[in-house]
Amino acid sequence: MVGLSTAAFLAWHGVPSLAVERHGGTAIHPRAAHFHLRTLEVFRAVGMEDDIRHKSEEQYDSDGGISAIESLAGKEIAKYIPSLNAGVEAVSPSRRLFLTQEALEPILREHARRLGAELRYSTELVGFEEAGDGVVGITRSVDSGEERRIHASYLVACDGWRSPVREQLGIGMEGHGLISNSITIYFRADCEKLVGDRTEAVFYVFNDVLRGFFRLDRGARSGFLVVNTAGDTSKPEATNVAEGITRERAEELLRAAIGVPDIDAEVVDIAPWQAIADNATSFQHGRVLLAGDAAHTMPPNGGFGGNTGVQDAFNLAWKIAHVLRGEAGPSLVDTYDAERQPIGRLTIEQEYTRYVLRTAPYLGTEHIQPIVDDLSLEIGHRYRSTAVVPAGEDDDGLPYVDPRESRGLPGTRAPHLWIRDGVSTLDLFRRRMVLLTAAPAVGLELDVEVHRISVPEFREAYGIGPSGAVLVRPDGYVAWRSVEAPSTAAIKEALGSVLSLGGRVSATT
Repeated sequence: MVGLSTAAFLAWHGVPSLAVERHGGTAIHPRAAHFHLRTLEVFRAVGMEDDIRHKSEEQYDSDGGISAIESLAGKEIAKYIPSLNAGVEAVSPSRRLFLTQEALEPILREHARRLGAELRYSTELVGFEEAGDGVVGITRSVDSGEERRIHASYLVACDGWRSPVREQLGIGMEGHGLISNSITIYFRADCEKLVGDRTEAVFYVFNDVLRGFFRLDRGARSGFLVVNTAGDTSKPEATNVAEGITRERAEELLRAAIGVPDIDAEVVDIAPWQAIADNATSFQHGRVLLAGDAAHTMPPNGGFGGNTGVQDAFNLAWKIAHVLRGEAGPSLVDTYDAERQPIGRLTIEQEYTRYVLRTAPYLGTEHIQPIVDDLSLEIGHRYRSTAVVPAGEDDDGLPYVDPRESRGLPGTRAPHLWIRDGVSTLDLFRRRMVLLTAAPAVGLELDVEVHRISVPEFREAYGIGPSGAVLVRPDGYVAWRSVEAPSTAAIKEALGSVLSLGGRVSATT
């Protein structure tokens, strides 16, 4: 998912890329199904949102919630999220949704190909070395064994939590390590009457037999069950569900989660996996960059893993594009690690907190971080790097802010406002640096994309005066802000700083 997203985003920016995948096609299991606001905003920016939403509507209720139950037939224990999209219309043009990875990846693949990315399946990267002005990679066909030598400007490693690329670079991982040897049970069973009129898309299950969660397809006749622990959680073997798992044992666990011992249930497949909460100590080594699970491996509670990976790719793509076009200095790419590594660390801890509270309270709550609200985690990230000019205000050092109070603070996502029917301020940020202002003359002397916003809420939402201006990056993050009227020299200096150009500002910025 993250590799295809990277290829699609690079192609959208006009950067030729080659994506290699050792499997013969896209995902064959549902897996990641909860997509956050920022991820949908990213897909909106590159023209994918409508296709993704239509596919989601075939599978799930778009406003389904998340609750905890004894079993599908048993009583409700807690309601974590009553409605997935309650209140989001005030802060985003997009809406959260549920969609399986096996349904998403073909959409990513077709968009990437249509935009010009080259995709090679049944092909694996078997070696690489950094070579001054780029990276030389060796790929091998899984079918024929034929090897090819490829020179690229950059290598983006989206090669999973084991990441041979990360291992070769000697980049370590830090966090909580292995939490459990879990399994995912893919099944068919008619649970429609048990679900009734409930609209939840995720049910956490807590009973004496197991702890885990359901994701049921529309109609509740199939889905998958994740099992993180089985039996007495005071015993270490409870977290080792995957060891020696058989179809018969999987059927027992499935029926215990459904709560009907004699229900006609078919186990379609069983996928063992490890729940790990770790973040790479660095997301970059020279011209090699880590994204997705290679950079941060998370338990699934909250669905942050795939979402964080897609946002890694979006952060990186515009930077590579600007550097390769000569519109930015090479060190702009270095800001990827400075911006995304702290977000990985934050998200790992928040996933771990949710895992403990929702699935594994036996791990204890003494050393977990307090819960950060979902809106702040989804659209409230705050970046600090040379690609952001500080505002000169007090800085609390946190990697997030409440997006309802960010007011155009440099390093935060630009606030959403509807500026005309169906068009958000977020729709203005595409491939170039953008200057937003309410004043008629600001920015005229520079070849940047200038948008004059006339909606009354604009100046308050962005924290500027009548003649102030805000410089926004192609990824929709505020790079610089001037509360009062800025001079041309000030805008030019900000551009040069953000794009690592020093005193040079390209006419095509």
